[in-house]
Amino acid sequence: MSETREIDGYGPLPVARPGQVNDVAALIREASAGGTALYPIGGGTSLALGNPPSQPGRVVDLRGLDQIIDFPARDMTVTVQAGITMKSLADTLARENLRLPIDVPRSETATLGGVLAANVNGARRYGFGTLRDYVIGISALNDEGREFKAGGRVVKNVAGYDLCKLLVGSLGTLGIITQVTLKLRPLPEIQAVLLLHADTDQLERLLATLHASRTRPSCIELINRAAAGTIFQQVRLGEPESAWVGFVGYEGNVDAVAWQVQQIIKEVGKQCRIDGQIDFTAKPLCNAMIEFGAEATTFKATMLPGATAEFCRAVDIEPARPQVRSHAGSGIVYGHWDAGLTLEQAASMLKEWRELAAEGKGDVVVTRCPSAWKQTLDVWGPPRNDAWLMRDVKAKFDPKGIFNPGRFVDGI
Repeated sequence: MSETREIDGYGPLPVARPGQVNDVAALIREASAGGTALYPIGGGTSLALGNPPSQPGRVVDLRGLDQIIDFPARDMTVTVQAGITMKSLADTLARENLRLPIDVPRSETATLGGVLAANVNGARRYGFGTLRDYVIGISALNDEGREFKAGGRVVKNVAGYDLCKLLVGSLGTLGIITQVTLKLRPLPEIQAVLLLHADTDQLERLLATLHASRTRPSCIELINRAAAGTIFQQVRLGEPESAWVGFVGYEGNVDAVAWQVQQIIKEVGKQCRIDGQIDFTAKPLCNAMIEFGAEATTFKATMLPGATAEFCRAVDIEPARPQVRSHAGSGIVYGHWDAGLTLEQAASMLKEWRELAAEGKGDVVVTRCPSAWKQTLDVWGPPRNDAWLMRDVKAKFDPKGIFNPGRFVDGI
């Protein structure tokens, strides 16, 4: 019996597991000739993002494309196939004292191609940028099974259109990514994080102080009491004592981190209670932060960073109180509900979240919810002003509409 798989409740769909790029190209040519859809996947950790598929087709599991193509460590770049897992990539880089500073949940399962397609970024985007900033070369297959490339294998490469950034976050709707070249960073000598315990009425001033700080944090995270209770329980820290807990991280050489830790204590020490330093990568608390909410019903709001404190305060008092986690330095707020949330409650809160986010020049997407809810919830939000441009780009790259049809913004 052939293998099948559902995608976001749609299916079952037959699964193909190509082991070579040529095998992927052959699958694309077959689908193009027959007018059938292809749904590229990696580890499947982000399959809840977007709408369910809009038509039958075939799942293309790309985990067989997992090779290291080139790793000139002295140049601080690496070229790999898209099916490599994030943990395998991190382990390879660490042997040369290098890293890709992107925090990815379920890294032992998530693949680079899937992370790129969903544009997954974590807490350290505040200090080190997003995944788009590290992609300097990319190879993909178009709807005819032909390879197209952008960028190259060196950092100083600006020739042609920046298709790298276009493909990142396109949810696999423009082609199938097969190979990526990334620029890297050295592993830091030391990584530290401070825990800041604050009441709700302290948030705005505290975040303003952190934004204006003389220090350069790698992350500024904020979680409410409900989220802190879940995370603290996992690592046996007891119950949180304050309404909000902030995580401020620093990375670099020993002297620089030590100075920044002492400086931030001087700057915010009179505003809140501060706990000691914790190694950002090895300690269970920080690992729990990375994995937090990975399987929960989740809203993601984006807004101007200055609006974050007021937004967090407003959503924390909702009747179906979410576990709130914010990349506060970047203006991103997540709400997580593990169980008990009804569709009616979700629809009401989504409307409220979007109204609040609009006040901060932002919007809200539903990154995870039960598949059946997507018939009611508009997971991507109201039609965008640039939807016509996105459709034009889709038509140029995939005129037959075979890649992930219906799953992206505006039903693309």
